[in-house]
Amino acid sequence: MSTTETNTSLTPELADLPTLIRQWARELGFSDAGITTADTGEHAQHLQDWLDKGYQGEMEYMADHGDKRYTPKSLVPGTTRVISVRMDYLPAPDSPKEALTNRENAYITRYALGRDYHKLIRKRLATLAKRIDDAVSGYDYRAFVDSAPVLERALAQRAGLGWIGKNNMLIHPKAGSFFFLGEIFTSAPLPVDAAFETDHCGSCSACLELCPTDAFVGPHKLDARRCISYLTIELKGSIPEELRSLMGNRVFGCDDCQLVCPWQKFSKPAREDDFQPRHGLDNSSLAELFLWTEEQFLKRTEGSAIRRTGYEGWLRNLAVGLGNAPSTIPVIEALKKRADHPSDMVREHVQWALAQHDL
Repeated sequence: MSTTETNTSLTPELADLPTLIRQWARELGFSDAGITTADTGEHAQHLQDWLDKGYQGEMEYMADHGDKRYTPKSLVPGTTRVISVRMDYLPAPDSPKEALTNRENAYITRYALGRDYHKLIRKRLATLAKRIDDAVSGYDYRAFVDSAPVLERALAQRAGLGWIGKNNMLIHPKAGSFFFLGEIFTSAPLPVDAAFETDHCGSCSACLELCPTDAFVGPHKLDARRCISYLTIELKGSIPEELRSLMGNRVFGCDDCQLVCPWQKFSKPAREDDFQPRHGLDNSSLAELFLWTEEQFLKRTEGSAIRRTGYEGWLRNLAVGLGNAPSTIPVIEALKKRADHPSDMVREHVQWALAQHDL
C-alpha cells in the first residue's frame, strides 16, 4: 500500500508510523490497515440521496446526528485522520451455499454465527491506539466499531482497503468482502494512503440479479425495505407478506449478494476462535430453533449479534422459514406448537406458514 500524502514538517516518528501501524494491526489479528483524511468525499451525497428516497425504512438512526455520520470532524472535533482496519470473519470450514439449499435448516448470516464482534474488535483497536500513543504522544485517539454514526465503508475505500461494489459491500481484490471494519479517529497528522479508486466489478451484476427479494434498484442502490437482512434484523413488526416466500430459510441476515460475487473465491477464513459457530447454529434445523424457549434463546445467544432481533423477532423469522420448508412432520408439528403463541406477530406468521402447507 503506498502513501501518497506526506508532510515535510512531519517528525520522523510520524512519517514512519504508518508502516508500524500496519505491523501492529496484523499482530493484533487485523487483516489490513490504511489511513485517510477526515473526509468521506462523494459518499456523503450518496448517503443523502439514499435517505431522500426513503430506502432506509425504519432505520431512522441513519438520518440522525446531522452531519456527524459523514463528517468525522463533527463527530470527534479535532480529527484530522482516520485509521481504518479490517478483520476476516468467515468461519472455516464453512459451506454457506450448501446451507442455503437445505430448506429444513436455518440459514444465519455468517458474521453472526460466533460471538458478537464489537467487543473483540473494540478491545483490539484500543490496544492499537495505545501503541500509537506510546510511540507518538500528544494526540487524541478514539476507536469505533459500528458504535457511532460512521460511514465506515467510505472511509475504508478512501484508506485503500478496497472498492465499494455494486452490492454496497467493500470488496478487497485478495480477500473478498467477508470482513469486519473498524476505525480509529485521531488528531495526529499522519501520512495518508492512496484511495482504492479502481472498480473491479466491471460488467458483472450477479449480486443485483440474484438478490432473493430484488432489493437492488440499481448498482450501489439498495432499497433496504426489501432486503432480507433488514427484514429479519431491523424491522420490528410484521414482514410484508409478498416478501415472505422469497426469504427461503434465511432467518437472520442474508449473504446472497456476497456469496454470488466472483471475488469471494479470495475470501480468507477467520483467524479468531470467537468467530467460529456456537451452539450448532451453522447446522440447526428450523424446527429445533423454533422450539427454543425464551430462556434458551437468551442463554444461547448471549454475546451474539442475534440478540438484536429479540425473541419474538426470532420466532417471526423462523416461522417464515418453516413456511418455506418442505411439509415434513417436524416442520408441521413445530408450527402447530406455536399456533397459540401470546404474541400477535408470532401467531400471524405461524398462521401464514401453516397456510403454505395447506393447513
